[in-house]
Amino acid sequence: MNTSLRDELLQRRERDQAVRTATSYGQPMTEQAQQEWDQVDRDNTRFLKEVIAEHGWPGRDLVGDDGSQAAWLFAQHADHDVAFQRHCLDLLQEAAAAGQAELSHVAYLTDRVCVADGLPQLYGTQYHEPDGRLQPRPIEDLDHLDQRRAQMGLGPHAAYDQHMHEQYDPPQEQPREQP
Repeated sequence: MNTSLRDELLQRRERDQAVRTATSYGQPMTEQAQQEWDQVDRDNTRFLKEVIAEHGWPGRDLVGDDGSQAAWLFAQHADHDVAFQRHCLDLLQEAAAAGQAELSHVAYLTDRVCVADGLPQLYGTQYHEPDGRLQPRPIEDLDHLDQRRAQMGLGPHAAYDQHMHEQYDPPQEQPREQP
């Protein structure tokens, strides 16, 4: 295992998550926070391109499970470079087939690329708020969604949907008692 590469991936993952959690979900993001978020994503994309050029996809054997997860996260957040995301998806699919990456990561990145291409997603992992209400982006063939999700190691979509709403919906005010 390449521990220095793993350590760098994990440090960058901490920064990636720090900028994403600095502003509470549903709160307006300052221009400075948005710029920092964008810069972190661009820096991590550049870094991941260098890693891939030198090592190929950073899989389990090279960087461990957590390092491989961090690499996937950087690809997932490279929305500014969809061509690179597609390239990563190809590499990630090969890595997963070889037992070097998680199938669930393939599912998430597949959906991210589909959404970027204006296509329905396959696994229902990507959400948005077109009318101020959190909902999944369009999904292809809903009748077989849970079957596809199971093949990728994901649980039923209803449970994921519930989790997304618990995580990201604003808290509901409790009704006041009437005197």
